[in-house]
Amino acid sequence: MVLTGPEMFLILTFSTGLLAFSSSAGSFDLMAIRLLALEIMCLIGLSKSEHKPVWSLSVWAYLFYLIWLTIGLSYTPSIFYGFRVILKYLYPFLIMLLASAVVRDKEVFLTAGLGAQIVALISIIFSFVPFIGALVPGVFWYVTAEAIHYISMAMFSLALFYYGGKNKRYLLFSGLFMLPCFLWVFRTSMMGTALALAAFFFFRYKLKSLPYIAGVALLLIGIVFTVPNVKKKMFFKEEEKDIAQLQTGEITRGDIKDNGRFAMWDDLMERFYHNKEIVGSGTGSTQNYFYSNFVFGGLKVAHSDYIQMLCDTGLIGLVLYLLAAFLAIVHSFFEFNKKDASIPVKMCAIVAGSSLAGLLLTMYSDNDVNYSMATLSYPFGFYGMMLGLIKGKK
Repeated sequence: MVLTGPEMFLILTFSTGLLAFSSSAGSFDLMAIRLLALEIMCLIGLSKSEHKPVWSLSVWAYLFYLIWLTIGLSYTPSIFYGFRVILKYLYPFLIMLLASAVVRDKEVFLTAGLGAQIVALISIIFSFVPFIGALVPGVFWYVTAEAIHYISMAMFSLALFYYGGKNKRYLLFSGLFMLPCFLWVFRTSMMGTALALAAFFFFRYKLKSLPYIAGVALLLIGIVFTVPNVKKKMFFKEEEKDIAQLQTGEITRGDIKDNGRFAMWDDLMERFYHNKEIVGSGTGSTQNYFYSNFVFGGLKVAHSDYIQMLCDTGLIGLVLYLLAAFLAIVHSFFEFNKKDASIPVKMCAIVAGSSLAGLLLTMYSDNDVNYSMATLSYPFGFYGMMLGLIKGKK
């Protein structure tokens, strides 16, 4: 297969997003330098592409969000940390634009997706086979980022199963990608995986999917209340909690083990959001607070992208970001259900929409933006490929 330079770059970059190449020695932040370098190369790729990027309502909304982040630099306490925050949000946008400009053939989409799938499978081996991961530390992102990344890979594998000849190998891969979050007992990723799976079924079966969605929900609730490790991590006094209490509303926020998140969120909201609800305290405010002070036992992240958005950019920022994501999901749903949609477009649409829905849930109590190379760039990247394939067909 003969590829152009931008096509090869997109395939390479999309395939290797799970690789972190982190450096634990000294103050040289290799990951931050790599992120900036990749963004510059994405811009070069856009300039070298034979086609122009495709602008949808979602893409425009994301651009307005980035503009609002830039405006936030004018009243931030730290331009340096504000710039770093912008870089993390910028990367999924650039991957989405580059994919929409470069991808016109299904072979490019499949090669990029299969490359990412192979790297993800290798990362599972490194994570679960004793001693192998210790031999080469820092190659892959942290396990929290891996678990979120696997949501997109699970949906991609499901799409390959349903639209690639019902090869059971891909169904096995999908289950394999869903398994780590349960073995690691990552509650956020478990819920994100469940929502992504429910969204996948809704795309495919619409209202007929409601029994499947109910089954997924019941399975998740059953795991939370019956699997000892999950229940122990979920609740204080886990031996006293059961499904009946959930039905009667007896389980409250105080019963849930939050690892100090609720207190931290309340503190951040009081410092940076209250009385500044519309615009927040400026892009990078929360990061500046974490890195300039020893707070919450030395934590460096808010463990909630939505809390950080509210504190940094206020309601305007949160609404713009959620609007961009919501429009991408809705657009993907309608493109998937068009009668004349090609199989590659359907695959990109269902993967983008379902995985983005799952990742939006994980952003409630995790730091997807910090790992944007491995997390958010994938649903937005698949969405960009969908735009490119549609344009190529026209």
